[in-house]
Amino acid sequence: MKNPTLRALAAVAILGLGASLAACSSGSSGDAADSVRGESDYSGPEVDITFWNGWTGGAAPKLVPKLVAEFNDSHPNITVKSNAMEWADISQKMPLAIKAGKGPDVAVGHGDDVATYAAQGLLLKTDDVVDALGYAATDFPDGLMEAGQFDGSQYGVPWSVTPLGLYINKDVLRTAGLDPETAPTDQKSYLAALDALKAAGIQGEWADGYVFTGTFEFQSLLWQFGGDLFNDDVTEATFNSEAGVEALTWMTDLIENGYSPANVAQDGNINALIGGQTAFNWNGVWQTTNEALQSTDWTAIPVPQIGTEKAVWSSSTHWMFPANKNGDPDKSAAAATFVKWMNDNSADWASTGELPAQNSVREDPALLANYPALAPFLEQLEYAHYETVSPGITSAMAAVTTGVNEAMLGKKSPKDALDDAAKKATALLKQNKAQYGG
Repeated sequence: MKNPTLRALAAVAILGLGASLAACSSGSSGDAADSVRGESDYSGPEVDITFWNGWTGGAAPKLVPKLVAEFNDSHPNITVKSNAMEWADISQKMPLAIKAGKGPDVAVGHGDDVATYAAQGLLLKTDDVVDALGYAATDFPDGLMEAGQFDGSQYGVPWSVTPLGLYINKDVLRTAGLDPETAPTDQKSYLAALDALKAAGIQGEWADGYVFTGTFEFQSLLWQFGGDLFNDDVTEATFNSEAGVEALTWMTDLIENGYSPANVAQDGNINALIGGQTAFNWNGVWQTTNEALQSTDWTAIPVPQIGTEKAVWSSSTHWMFPANKNGDPDKSAAAATFVKWMNDNSADWASTGELPAQNSVREDPALLANYPALAPFLEQLEYAHYETVSPGITSAMAAVTTGVNEAMLGKKSPKDALDDAAKKATALLKQNKAQYGG
């Protein structure tokens, strides 16, 4: 999640393998069962299960082994072996490993990966797991359970969510004579703050055209203005609607009106915030663990409501159960017990810069007591939007970023950039339907 380049490579890897794997898939892999035997407390024979994840940076590499060790100590008939690698490596290795019967017994994927893997026949259905573990959609943020579904079945169990927030450099606001305790919450107050900063010679929000965080900001604004990325059955791009043009024009106007410099580099905005060059940055909850940020006097609040509706982009991660050829049902059942235990004991996952998905854990007062900086991000989950669920969706989302980038660089008007990007995205969606079905 914290490395956009590797996430982009991972998306390309999944799509690259899609054509060959989808062609030989039929909803399950080899002789494996097509669903997991869900058990909240596995009581079968001793098994070793492998767990693949992409948590290679920040606090996760220390926390995951600790959690796994605690689980193993309390479950003598299950031994979990965690294997952390870059997300791109997982995307390259896991599909072929599953086909060969050598994939993990449980893995974590992002919300825009689950449907793609499922359409390729690489995952076991988890409807029985959800029932056996006692989960319901209401145990997670609204819409999150649906993000793990494909073609009428559940394939993912929620693990974490990562919404955007508005990061603020308090010292920069003070320089412009603004009170950091009365930060902007809507379009009027946000523009007033940007005008005051501009009068003090400060460009208040450095806006960019990259995935992290330009595309995420655009999506948030698109939803705030009442638009959506795609139509209901994800066969046509709709982000070039009037709402989309209004959203992207808001972003390009930040440059036109002198609130932002032009040609902001990837991560230039968060670096400018840390360096005291700007006051505001729309960025993900993961930045709360950015060590460099701790050297500044900062805070975070919900993203301002620029449009007519409250909305914010959020990513998500989900537990997945690979459909290994000749897979062992006992291992899958034991993996389900592991997933339940991990979710129940996920409070300290907040230390990695991600929010636990399970409501009972996230809403425990102890979480905010230990991690007070997360308050504004937790507040936004009631109106957060998650990844579009559709096989191969990352290719169409890449077209969104292209459109945003071209407009932010002044190569095209917002309308032309979005029209061209939507045409390309719609063509890619049609290709995805032909390739994956669903």
